[in-house]
Amino acid sequence: MDEATDKTGTSGLVVDTGPWIFGRKVLLPAGVVERVDHADEKVYVDRTKDQIKAAPEYDSDAGVDDDYRSRLGGYYDDTYRSGM
Repeated sequence: MDEATDKTGTSGLVVDTGPWIFGRKVLLPAGVVERVDHADEKVYVDRTKDQIKAAPEYDSDAGVDDDYRSRLGGYYDDTYRSGM
């Protein structure tokens, strides 16, 4: 886990996927996180690798604005409704 966001009602974790998805960083809404293993530096989620890979890309230079939050929320809502 690299960072966390805590804007009311929109908490999430910025995670470096490392070799799992070619070192890509993703912002995971707190609702998809099942647990965090600090000792092993792993985040366990209730989504597949392909779903995380297809999520809107996180750009640390751009930060998290309302447009990005909207796209991210819509994406994770859609993957939840489609049966994950």
